Amino acid sequence: MKTTLSSPATQDVARSLKTPTDIAEEGVAAISEELRTLLADVMALYVKTKNFHWHMSGPHFRDYHLLLDEQGSQIFEMTDDIAERARKLGGTSIRSIGQINRLQRLKDNDQDDVRPQEMLSELMSDNQQLTAFMRATHAVCDEHGDVATASLLENWIDQTERRTWFLFEAADE
Repeated sequence: MKTTLSSPATQDVARSLKTPTDIAEEGVAAISEELRTLLADVMALYVKTKNFHWHMSGPHFRDYHLLLDEQGSQIFEMTDDIAERARKLGGTSIRSIGQINRLQRLKDNDQDDVRPQEMLSELMSDNQQLTAFMRATHAVCDEHGDVATASLLENWIDQTERRTWFLFEAADE
């Protein structure tokens, strides 16, 4: 059932979600939309990274298992900051797994048997895509003068590039 902002109770909820900011309303809407979609991608990458961590096998099991555990933790740490940044601006964040599924651009991997090198290569590609998505979000932040979100994105881009690099080196065997 779709909710509209016509009832007084719904209007009060919508009003209570607004946070004072000097960023124009259209900027808040654009940046919040970017952050929601980015958060969906980060959540999808987190689950995929943990999936591959749990299902790793082979002669490099320990090294890859620990690498993916470390990367999964780093990815998960981004989630709260992304969601809270949207709220600090007066926007909203994701609300459900269904919404994540609708918004995510990174593809899931439900295959029963994925070879370790395929796992690493797929995660490397996903991290590269995430970097591109973050750069696009950064451009939207620049357009609307949101230096705080842009600054967070710069750190996340650096972390994501580092994950990509590590996965590239590990997959190159």
